[in-house]
Amino acid sequence: MTADVLPTLAAKVRAAVHPGASVCACGTEASSVLADRPDGTVVRHADTVAKAHAPGTDPGELAARMAVAAHRALDGVLLAPLSPGTAELHGRLVTFWPYGTPVDPETPEAAPWEEAATLLARLHRTPETVLPSGLPPMRGPAKAARAIARLHAAGPHPAAAPVLRAWSVLPAWARDEASMPNTRTLCHGDLHLGQLVHDPGGTWLLIDIDDLGRGDPAWDLARPAAWFACGLLPPDEWTRFLTAYQKAEGPAVPTDTDPWPALDVPARALTVQTGAQAIAKATAASRALDEVEVAVIDACDRMSAHPPELAPGFPT
Repeated sequence: MTADVLPTLAAKVRAAVHPGASVCACGTEASSVLADRPDGTVVRHADTVAKAHAPGTDPGELAARMAVAAHRALDGVLLAPLSPGTAELHGRLVTFWPYGTPVDPETPEAAPWEEAATLLARLHRTPETVLPSGLPPMRGPAKAARAIARLHAAGPHPAAAPVLRAWSVLPAWARDEASMPNTRTLCHGDLHLGQLVHDPGGTWLLIDIDDLGRGDPAWDLARPAAWFACGLLPPDEWTRFLTAYQKAEGPAVPTDTDPWPALDVPARALTVQTGAQAIAKATAASRALDEVEVAVIDACDRMSAHPPELAPGFPT
């Protein structure tokens, strides 16, 4: 983000909290930068958050996603925007949201796996009649493809070969959104525990609509499934998440049979995406891969030796 955008965004959110006021009496602690990345910058002032979306964000697609988040059918599932429209800042679209308390990374034992799974199941059960015609795909395969493109652009790396082999053996629908078999279900598109906040009453809600769209609901379970299969998510936490999703009648997996036939390919794709991103970041920083990144690359190596059509089930 250019240097002048961040203070301007901070001023914009302060003005939203104090319309018409020339002085803010909240104090410096009321303002904070929650995120500042190429895909979005988020600034808080008091109980209001402003997000500058990524450059090039399609206004029509963002409007459709905002309409879904504001719909009464998603009350108690998605954090609703403070207003349905957008502002503009240096060519970036800006949206305004109520502040919610995020998951505390310092207390992993209190991670709300059951709440996340239940919210996800409720999201996936959203009636198709709620979804506007302009709602785009959920961008899961597109993000995986972008990660592979970023890997290629990063230049040669000794760990790239197993990632690229694992990518090459994935079926077409995992690499190209247009081939995805289910495009009727409302999906979050980027589920992880950082996408949950709770309101002052303690109710957990899903946030971040930038990847919200129609797609295969199994993709929303793919990240925790992949981390479990890679040995990075403890079995009890994965079981808590999966069991809660099934109890809430989420449509991505069956409730009474093996869930892995539905999760296998999406979990593989998320593993490839994570591996590609890890290598690209390590190359840019001129550093070695860390222990977690090596575990993901090792999983890609196993996957490339056991293609899904020949060996269904994530190779462990």
